[in-house]
Amino acid sequence: MIDIRHVYQTFGTRRILNDVSLTVRDGETMVILGASGSGKSTLLKLIIGLLRPTSGEVMVDGKDMARLSEKELNEERRHMGFVFQYSALFDSMNVKENVAFGLRMHTKLPEKEIDRIVKEKLHLVGLDGIENLMPANLSGGMKKRVSLARAIALEPRIILYDEPTAGLDPIRSTDISLLIKHTQKVMHATSVVVTHDLRSADMIADRMAFLYKGSFLAIGRPEDLYRSTDPRVRQFMEGEPSDPDFLKEGDAL
Repeated sequence: MIDIRHVYQTFGTRRILNDVSLTVRDGETMVILGASGSGKSTLLKLIIGLLRPTSGEVMVDGKDMARLSEKELNEERRHMGFVFQYSALFDSMNVKENVAFGLRMHTKLPEKEIDRIVKEKLHLVGLDGIENLMPANLSGGMKKRVSLARAIALEPRIILYDEPTAGLDPIRSTDISLLIKHTQKVMHATSVVVTHDLRSADMIADRMAFLYKGSFLAIGRPEDLYRSTDPRVRQFMEGEPSDPDFLKEGDAL
């Protein structure tokens, strides 16, 4: 479904991605791991066509995203859902209007059908009966759920998640992870999840890819990454400090 081939991405003199290649199979959940600034979110923007690679190819369902016109890109995006890190709900719209936004922009469905779809997707994410609430009245976890309902309203073939558990407590993070897994089971979409939340990654990933300073050091099943002999991969997977001497025994804070 997604095939990233020898992609380089630079901004001025900064190289963000360095000869990156990754294949995401139809229907699987691929989790991209890595520290902040490793290039994870840049990859998502390339997949959805918000960025064009400096060189290389980003193939989505057989189409090279870098070669599509803006009109063609918009058509492809109809088949993609994007769950933003901080939900990105429209504050001036209620929940129903937020979830219905893509339906109204990209379809000519009658209001009755839009209303049915909104209720169906809110039910899927466990939020029945909140259509008239405003984002300001929602908790962080509820906002994430509404964001997911909006992302799946158009029945996308691909769902992209940017740090879906960021800013949530452990219980709400587990709720969102289980919801991602449930959504995958129901919709059979291809999912790419960017995160550095290992607990969430373990719950949802079919495969993982570890991005380090713009290059993939490991791609495989979760157990493969935990067994990696690469010290940089092991450091991340085991949560070791960046500097072994960061705080020696007896040092005062």
